[in-house]
Parts: sequence; C-alpha cells; structure tokens
Amino acid sequence: MAPQLDIARSNPNAPALDGQETGGADAARPRRINVVGLTRAQLADELKALGLPEKQIRMRVNQLWNGIYNRGLKSFEGITSLSKELRAQLNERYEIARPEVVEELVSVDGTRKWLMRLAPEKPGMPGPEIETVYIPEEGRGTLCISSQVGCTLTCTFCHTGTQKLVRNLTPGEIVGQLLVARDSLNEWPESADQPRIRNSDDRMVTNIVMMGMGEPLYNFENVRDALNIVSDGEGLQLSKRRITLSTSGVVPEIPRAGEEIGCMLAISLHAPNDEVRNQLVPLNKKYPIEELLDACRQYPGLRNAQRITFEYVMLKDVNDSVEDAKALVRLLKGIPAKINLIPFNPWPGSPYECSDWAQIEKFADVVNRAGYASPVRTPRGRDIMAACGQLKSETVKKRASEKLKERKEAAEA
Repeated sequence: MAPQLDIARSNPNAPALDGQETGGADAARPRRINVVGLTRAQLADELKALGLPEKQIRMRVNQLWNGIYNRGLKSFEGITSLSKELRAQLNERYEIARPEVVEELVSVDGTRKWLMRLAPEKPGMPGPEIETVYIPEEGRGTLCISSQVGCTLTCTFCHTGTQKLVRNLTPGEIVGQLLVARDSLNEWPESADQPRIRNSDDRMVTNIVMMGMGEPLYNFENVRDALNIVSDGEGLQLSKRRITLSTSGVVPEIPRAGEEIGCMLAISLHAPNDEVRNQLVPLNKKYPIEELLDACRQYPGLRNAQRITFEYVMLKDVNDSVEDAKALVRLLKGIPAKINLIPFNPWPGSPYECSDWAQIEKFADVVNRAGYASPVRTPRGRDIMAACGQLKSETVKKRASEKLKERKEAAEA
C-alpha cells in the first residue's frame, strides 16, 4: 500500500482539503493533487512518495510528461505505458486538471476569449476567475496568458488595473490556460498513435505572451516554473523565442527573469519621461525610467536578434505628440528595441481617449525614421472586451448587474 501523502509539503499545486470544501466526514483525506504545473523534480518527488523504485522514477516522469503535455491527456487511463496498478494509484491521489471553462466568446475578427474559474478561496464560495485570449493572425497565433487574479498595479489607462488583486496563479493554473486553448482549438493528436502534437509550422498557438491579468514579475517563481514547462522540448515545445514576458517595470526581477527564464522581454513603458509615466504607471515612482532602462540594457542575452519590445499605448493629448516621439527615440538610444504602438482601447469610465489615427501615424513616422521597428497593433477582440487592457472587465460588469438584480428582486419579495 502506498504511503500517506503529506499535502503540506512543497507543492505549488496542492489544493485545500476535501473536508474544508465540503464539510464532509472524511476531512482528513487530502483532495487529489493536480500534477499539471509540477516541475520534473516535483513530479519525481511525488512518485517517490508513492513508493516507486528509484530506478523507475526518471522513466515514469517522462511517461507522465509525454501524456500530459505532448498528447494532452486528461486522465491517467490514457497513459497505457504505465501499469494498471500504477494508473490506479495515481488516479487515487492525483489528477490532470485544467481550469474550469465558464464561457468562451469568439469575436467577429476571430479572437477568442475564455473565462476560466479556479479553485475556491473559501468553502461554499465560487472560485476566482481569470481570462485568457487567443489572437489568430496570418502565419501565427498568439495566446495572452494571465499570471494573477486581478492586479496589484493601478495603471490609470488599464481597466484590469481597477480590479483588486485576489491572489497569484499557481504554475498549474498558468500552464492550464495553454492546455485549455489547445483543447478548444483541437491542437492535440487525433489518436494515441501519434507521438507528438503539431509542429511549430502548422500549430495554431505559435506564441505566448504573459500580458494578461496581473504583473508576472510579482509572481516570479510560479511564472518561471510554468514557462519552463511550456518551453520544454519534450512537452509543450514552444521556443523561448516565441514566449514574451511583459512587465510594468519591476526592476529588481528583470535580470533574474533573463537568467532563470530566458524568454523575450516586453516593457510596458507608455511615456518618454518620469512626469507622464508617474501618472500612467504609478510603479514608476518606485522604479523610475532611468533605473528601468539600466536594467533593460543589462538584460541577459540582449542583442539585435533578441530585442526588447517597448509597449506604448497611444493616449490623445497625453503622450502622443511629435515631441514625445522624439523624446522616446532619445530615451531608448543604444538599446536593441522594437516599439509597439498600441491604440488605446476604451472602457466605461476611462479618463482617456485614443489618439487620432493621423497623430499615431506621425508618431510612428518619427520612430521609424530613427531606425526602430514600430508596428501599430491592430485592436483585436474589442466586441468581446478582449483587447489590451480590457480583460475581465465585462465579467465584473455582468456580475455587478446580476447582484443589483438580485437585490431588487429580494426587495420586491
């Protein structure tokens, strides 16, 4: 018989006890642990706890890894390279779980948005929700992934930033967003006989951006572990050149991100000077532009072939003048960079307007003539509130209106 598991050991995916959720009589029995998001070392520790011989551990980890991330299996039954006895043991104590899909919306432009529900924070309460967006384009498909429920930052142009931080996501919840997308887009092999998922030339999800809800560098360890799973060559197989982590400027963690994750870096800049950036990105008061750009210049692996992307939202009469463009060019001198211009996506109550298109073109022309690539990001998914800075806002609005309706019905009763 396998030894009793200690659910309190270092396991980022360990959920609450069953008894805590249900109030059942068997409160001492741990709820099954989700193996999605465990590192190879953590998965090996779990197998050791089951009593597997040391000489089998590496092979069994590889078999589980292949089934979960290469074939997209949702249960241990499909991993037929494991014995029936071991599959039964695994099924008793573990699960291969994704976040629950509450709603999937598809935009007129093909953009998809999934509303996902996570495990509840308190007994009897619904779990917190996150949103994930898939953006199909010619020759590529980008998945925008969340790292936190809500956001601790209060960037004044971002609707997501108006929502309070609930908690960090676990590695399993971060990786799980990609698994959900591949489920929905039929990205897995059609049969167990196919040894691998589609290659990078024909798969639909070709790129990942950590640009959803939350600040990834305030959830560093979990984001690191998740992205290392995503980039594993024997699993989800996305090159680190196709993974971009976007930060609002958590300066101390930027070098560490280059060393321990090694993916592409994007900086949510949005202003050419501290005065304007303090207004738009309050984190700038703690880590001003000079410190931020010094960290960028020292980012491990930085070169022309691995440029930093600077994101710049275009706000009418705030940061969009020709003088602002010239100041931006001077600011970034010497940094291998791409400047991504983002037309502002409006939301109810926003204090800003999007820059006029003619002004955006003037701004882009200055940047282009200085030798920087400066694509203007085409707004996608606005009709389903899936555009940059809009995530979860429609969900919050819907929930608020439902509560108001319930109050009215209760008062009338």
